[in-house]
Amino acid sequence: MAEIYHITTKKEWQEAKKKGSYEAASLATEGFIHCCELKQLRGVVKRYYAGQKGLVALLIDTELIKSPIKYELSPSVNEEFPHIYGPINVDAVEDTLEL
Repeated sequence: MAEIYHITTKKEWQEAKKKGSYEAASLATEGFIHCCELKQLRGVVKRYYAGQKGLVALLIDTELIKSPIKYELSPSVNEEFPHIYGPINVDAVEDTLEL
């Protein structure tokens, strides 16, 4: 099982579980949901979520996700990150990690 992570709030994740799928705001504004690999998680939290409370990282099984995943370069850190081009079906989320 290949795994990727997406950071969201506990509240947004609870709402998604009721709905059956999760859509980050970036899906509407950028066309995809930002994700990362485990080795990138600490840096993403430090760069974009420092000091925020009530966050969880969704552990996503890439074999169960129904939307397409593309790895794309982020020039600001010169690394490729996984982007999900559609909603995240909740049954693809294997676990959550409190941040």
